[in-house]
Amino acid sequence: MTVPRIFDREVEANAATPGEHDLDAQGPAADLVRVYLNGIGKTALLTADEEVDLAKRIEAGIFAQHMMETAKRLSPTRRSELGELVRDGRRAKDHLLKANLRLVVSLAKRYTGRGMPLLDLIQEGNLGLIRAVEKFDYTKGFKFSTYATWWIRQAITRGMADQGRTIRLPVHLVEQVNKLARIKRDLHQSLGREATNEELAKESGIAPEKVADLLDHARDPVSLDMPVGTEEDAPLGDFIEDSDATDAESAVISGLLQDDLRRVLATLEPREQAVIRLRYGLEDGQPRTLDQIGKRFGLSRERVRQIEREVMGKLRQGERAAKLRAYAS
Repeated sequence: MTVPRIFDREVEANAATPGEHDLDAQGPAADLVRVYLNGIGKTALLTADEEVDLAKRIEAGIFAQHMMETAKRLSPTRRSELGELVRDGRRAKDHLLKANLRLVVSLAKRYTGRGMPLLDLIQEGNLGLIRAVEKFDYTKGFKFSTYATWWIRQAITRGMADQGRTIRLPVHLVEQVNKLARIKRDLHQSLGREATNEELAKESGIAPEKVADLLDHARDPVSLDMPVGTEEDAPLGDFIEDSDATDAESAVISGLLQDDLRRVLATLEPREQAVIRLRYGLEDGQPRTLDQIGKRFGLSRERVRQIEREVMGKLRQGERAAKLRAYAS
């Protein structure tokens, strides 16, 4: 079995006691975190030998399950023995999981403040822990917590990609954003100021223009319903101009133009009205070509053009022109 790349050796030490600051928070969510942390703390951490013993029992249970499902003939005694091995393997798996739940909390805390509550991060991490238990190969000589770290982190970052953002990002992009966030945080501590994009690019090995894009992706969107002002009595959206909106004056003028245009067209012959309405899309906003209009009325393209020219000449004269001239300015 291939062992994933290991990132942090200090994780094992952090896993022993989840951060006390999580217990100092207030509110219902903090109460749930407190209850959860108190519950998982009742299972003792494992030694390397104990991990190997549990892994062997899990392996034996899996093999016994396979035998029960594939063997054509099993005596009642043998089936009973295999059944006990299956149950013992499940107990061992449960024990290995419970003993490493604090590791999940230790890793999940590093991703708080990025769009997902701590308990949700822990839940995603627990899925990664289950995967690690299922794939752990004790014969490689690695300590389980070291091996499981990669799987837990992967599960958390994938969970964040799926659930933690209003705008979903691809998993590979989330991993790049998280990597850049860690580097940015480390540089801020060492430099005593915010790192420039060029410094981030040099440290991360990412192109400067790509760094700028990733930093944009890292920003959370702001709700237009967010209250603002000293009294917080108005939503942010009230202060943002809608460039596509039509002001009241323009709306009134447009309505008057439609009314006057309708009256002017009513003075034309029915076919003339129809040609102009279709040619300029006055009914549905979709202008028709000369060919389309000609096919509709059984006229040649040139005849339609002639009708259009005659009508436009009429609209430029007399009372008709007077009604529409005011809107030309």
